[in-house]
Amino acid sequence: MPREHWTTMKPFAIALVGLLAGLFATTTLNAQVYEWKDESGKMNYSDKPPVGSIRQQRTVLSAPAAAAATPSLDPAQKTAADRELEFRKRQREAQQNAEKQNKEQIASAQIKEHCTNARRQLQLLESGERISQRDDKGERYFLDDAQREQEIANVRRIVEDGCK
Repeated sequence: MPREHWTTMKPFAIALVGLLAGLFATTTLNAQVYEWKDESGKMNYSDKPPVGSIRQQRTVLSAPAAAAATPSLDPAQKTAADRELEFRKRQREAQQNAEKQNKEQIASAQIKEHCTNARRQLQLLESGERISQRDDKGERYFLDDAQREQEIANVRRIVEDGCK
């Protein structure tokens, strides 16, 4: 067939498929299933109501009508919107859990780094090397023995309290 013919037939074919799918969907949505026990106690299922004497009859609704009549806990009978909402809820929960774990890992890494720095500081203070610091004016001064002991006590307390 010529190429032009296919391009004009394509929208028609898509419309025809859509129409057939719509007809099929409406026939299945309106279908009813009947369930009954006959005189011998055998269960029967049919799309037509039973004829004659029966013990017990029950009309089983199609899936969309049953979902509208009574909410069901069966996942196979949930609507697409319900499944979509549940999917999005699970996605949000997974994202929140991932963010929480990420924050916990960052906090743990910060504590570990803080402890490492405190231990290095304590090791430096206990080494006996001359240590200088800067005062408020930005001038450098060296710690005397009393100041060094006070700093050692402070840093030890930090290591003992926060680095277990």
